[in-house]
Amino acid sequence: MLKVDNLTSRYGRIEALHGVSLDVAAGEIVVLIGSNGAGKTTLLRTISGVHPITDGQIIFESTRIDRAPPHARVARGLAQVPEGRQVFVPLTVEDNLKLGAYCRRDADVPRDLERIYALFPVLAERSGQLAGGLSGGQQQMLAIGRALMSAPRLLLLDEPSMGLAPVVVDQIADTLLNLRKGGVTILLVEQNVNAALAIADRAYVMETGRIVLAGTGRTLASDPRVRETYLGL
Repeated sequence: MLKVDNLTSRYGRIEALHGVSLDVAAGEIVVLIGSNGAGKTTLLRTISGVHPITDGQIIFESTRIDRAPPHARVARGLAQVPEGRQVFVPLTVEDNLKLGAYCRRDADVPRDLERIYALFPVLAERSGQLAGGLSGGQQQMLAIGRALMSAPRLLLLDEPSMGLAPVVVDQIADTLLNLRKGGVTILLVEQNVNAALAIADRAYVMETGRIVLAGTGRTLASDPRVRETYLGL
């Protein structure tokens, strides 16, 4: 579904990504792990078009998208849940969700809104409440729901468990597994390495803007380097 080939990207004169290559097959949960500053967020932002590439290719469902604007990538079926949630705090929960469908022109938006409410009942209960009044976990559900309202086939998630209680982290993990069962492919950046590898079909480890390890979630969870560096074992 997604192929990133020899991707480089810069912030001014500083190269943040150094020839990154990875792929995501339809129906997978693929996880990116790595320390702060490894380039994980930059990679997601480059795939979604928020940050420009310097060189390389991004191919989504057999079509190059690396020069397409972000809204065109959303329209093709790729959506990102950004780090820090970034909900529109002065707007209601329902208005946030409807904004997620901004690029759509089909008649199924009301149906999909009800699906999001079924997936996250607390959002239905608070549909008329301002998003800024939600808890951190509820805002994360809203950010995921907003991205799902674009009807994506590939969902990019950046640190969805950040700052959340363990019980909410478990709820988010269950949600991602249910989304995969429903046909959504997922590329996940996560610093909660234990939780991420537990649900990953495959995973990549990034260090200083490069992919340094790759394998199944189970293989990397037992890799001595991963266990020592990221799991503290």
